[in-house]
Amino acid sequence: MSSNPIPTDYDQTLDVVTFGEAMAMFVATAGGELHTVSQYVRRAAGAELNVAIGLARLGLKSGWVSRLGNDSFGRFILDTLDAEQVDRRAVTLDAAYPTGFQLKSKAEDGTDPTVEYFRKGSAASRLSMADFDEQYFGGARHLHLSGVAAALSPESYQLAAHAAQWMRQRGKTISFDPNLRPVLWRSREEMVSRLNALAFSADYVLPGIKEGLILTGHESPEAIADFYLAHGVRAVVIKTGADGAYYKTDAGAEGVVPAVRVVNVVDTVGAGDGFAVGVVSALLEGLTLDKAIVRGNHIGALAIQVIGDSEGLPDRRQLARAMADSTAGALTA
Repeated sequence: MSSNPIPTDYDQTLDVVTFGEAMAMFVATAGGELHTVSQYVRRAAGAELNVAIGLARLGLKSGWVSRLGNDSFGRFILDTLDAEQVDRRAVTLDAAYPTGFQLKSKAEDGTDPTVEYFRKGSAASRLSMADFDEQYFGGARHLHLSGVAAALSPESYQLAAHAAQWMRQRGKTISFDPNLRPVLWRSREEMVSRLNALAFSADYVLPGIKEGLILTGHESPEAIADFYLAHGVRAVVIKTGADGAYYKTDAGAEGVVPAVRVVNVVDTVGAGDGFAVGVVSALLEGLTLDKAIVRGNHIGALAIQVIGDSEGLPDRRQLARAMADSTAGALTA
C-alpha cells in the first residue's frame, strides 16, 4: 500500500468517511406476508449509513455522503443523522428525485426477513463525481466502501473508484465490504469484475464466505484471502458464520477468531455492517487485527438480537458490557 504521508493541507475533521444510499424502512409489527400487514414501524436503513452510525456511537467522527430527496423521508434521514451525531455536511437535498423506501417483514426467529425495495429513480441513484469534495474526503483518515453504493449506477461506481484511488494516493486507509446486491447489477460478470477492482484498491477486504466464493471462485477462506493478497490488499477478513472469522495478512499472519454464541437470534440483517463497525473502529484505534475481529464479532452478535438494521449497534458502555458478559457464556441482549 501507499506509504505517502497523510497531507497537512486538509482539515483533519473526520475519522471515517463513507457514502451510499439511505432509505426509510418500514418494519412490519406483525408476522406474515407483507401485503397482509397493516402497521409498520419506521426506521432508517442503508449499509453505509449503518456503518457511519455504528462508528459514531463508539465515539468516532464519521461522515456520510449521499443525496436525499427534499421530502419527508429525506428529512427523516437528516434527523436520524443529527440524532446519531453523524456528520452530514456532504449530504445533498435533491428537489427533482425522491428518497427511496423499503418494506421489511417481521423476523423474530433468525430467518432472513422479506424486504421489498422502492428505490428506482431515487436521489441517491444520482450519486456521481459531482458529490466528490476533495476537502471533505481529505478531512478523513479512512474511507469505508461498500458494494451497495458501487451498484447503484455507473456514475456511483465511478465515484467509488475515484474516491478509493484518490484516498489511497494520499496515504489514507481503505476498507471494503462487498455487500453483494446481484439484482442491482446488469450481470454477475460485471458485478464480480467491478467489485474486485474496488477490493484491489483497499487495505482491508471484509467478505462473507459465500461472497468470497462468488467473487474469487475459491471455496476455502485461505484461498479467498490469497486471491486478494496477491493483488496488493493488506489484510483479508472472511466472515464464516457460526465459525467466526478467518484472517490473513500480507505479512503472512493468519488465524481464526471464534464467533460469539448468541442465544436468541432475531434479525440477521445488519450483522455484516456491525462487524465492519467493530473491525474498522478497532483498527483506527491501533488494535491488532485479531483484536479488531473480536470486536467485530461482538458487535455483529449484538446487531442480530434486535429488529432493525442499526438498532443493535452499541455505544462504548454497551460494547464493554457485552464483551465482558460473553467471556462467561452466551451473549444475550
